[in-house]
Amino acid sequence: MTTPRGAQAERTGLAWRRTALSSAACTVLLLHSAAQRHWGGTLIPVLLAAGTSALLAAIGRHRERALRAAEPGPPSRLLPAIASLAVTATAASVVIFH
Repeated sequence: MTTPRGAQAERTGLAWRRTALSSAACTVLLLHSAAQRHWGGTLIPVLLAAGTSALLAAIGRHRERALRAAEPGPPSRLLPAIASLAVTATAASVVIFH
């Protein structure tokens, strides 16, 4: 039987994985678009998007492990801020370079 804390950790982990998977899908679409435009500057958003996807997956894994710990500490405010900054930079690069 899963404890409430275990269920919370699982839900949080699943939410971060879904977000990372959605980001990866957008990366593939950007990659396709960049290939059609003969690369050039359109490769910058692709690289940023790929990095953002990896970052989201890593943060999600870290957060889920932290919640599953015997004594989970307070949630980090830095990791979501870093993720938000990465998503914002990626979105800005898409607007600028695409």
